[in-house]
Amino acid sequence: MPRHRPTRAEYPHFEAFSTRWRDNDVYAHMNNAVYYEYVDSVVNGWLIRTGAMRLPDGPVLGVAVETGCVYFASLGFPERVEAGLRVDRIGASSVSYGVGLFAPGEDAAAAQARFVHVCVDRDTRAPVPVPAELRAALAALQVQSRA
Repeated sequence: MPRHRPTRAEYPHFEAFSTRWRDNDVYAHMNNAVYYEYVDSVVNGWLIRTGAMRLPDGPVLGVAVETGCVYFASLGFPERVEAGLRVDRIGASSVSYGVGLFAPGEDAAAAQARFVHVCVDRDTRAPVPVPAELRAALAALQVQSRA
């Protein structure tokens, strides 16, 4: 079954990352686990820099409960990786992020990842509602229509 290959227009926020020699595997492309490092970095970096979540000492933490990635093209050292970030869904206590990983200058994603956080109480680790401040900040990452 064909899968939709997202484009840059589907992501309101971008960050660029440098790859490292060690990111490549024996097949001369970036190891699958490294893709997830960029996904985790773009999500949590955005949360920290915008103040949307006070990490690591705030009352609410985001715990990753689901991830997935579809690969369309190879990425790897020495090329940079450009990560696009969007919010696909805000639930009662969870947030589903979409992350596109792009080669520089390419409009179509090399990979598309799904990353789901559940908001939990810092001390009890019990799920809590998405705080109003976080919900408001996440609205900037929501894209209304996608192909």
